[in-house]
Amino acid sequence: MNDEYPVRFAVDYPDRELNRVSTAFRIFTIIPIAILLGTIGGYSARWGTSASGTTEVALGGTGLLFVPTALMLLFRQKYPRWWFDWNLQLLRFVNRVGVYLALMDDRYPSTDEEQSVHLEFSYPDARVELNRWLPIVKWLMAIPHYIVLFFLEVGALFAVIGAWFAILFTGRYPRSIFDFVEGVIRWQNRVVGYAVILVTDEYPPFRLRA
Repeated sequence: MNDEYPVRFAVDYPDRELNRVSTAFRIFTIIPIAILLGTIGGYSARWGTSASGTTEVALGGTGLLFVPTALMLLFRQKYPRWWFDWNLQLLRFVNRVGVYLALMDDRYPSTDEEQSVHLEFSYPDARVELNRWLPIVKWLMAIPHYIVLFFLEVGALFAVIGAWFAILFTGRYPRSIFDFVEGVIRWQNRVVGYAVILVTDEYPPFRLRA
């Protein structure tokens, strides 16, 4: 990882043979940890247009703290440290589960250990580094990223399917596919860091690489 963008993400490439049985049945082996994640991060986040033509934004539940953080930044110019730590640790856990589902690691996702997935962003000085008004419009400013990510995620889905066959026959995750999927997840995390958990005001770059 480098320090060019405040939200930094990387996955260690598994330069070894992956477990073919675990890979073959990944859609089933992930169910227990997915249920656990659902009980912890039971939240929804939706951006789109309703049938009446109005823009909808819905966030709630006990997952990543968006609305409380936005209100604190708006009225107090403060980002409570324990809210920051919650968002960071939950997002790390979400990414470990996502990386496991994407077949990029055959070790079962840990609830607390870093494993092969590295996500970092620094605790911001809310008064100095964050504009108190931006949380109102960040979700809107990030719309171009939502559009691009939609197509990237479709591509990543097919890439993971291709990797699934490659692992079953060769035991290895093709490096080019791995780098692409890692880049898509990196892009997602940058947008989440900017528009959802509000840890930076720096607009996310339109790129897959670190």
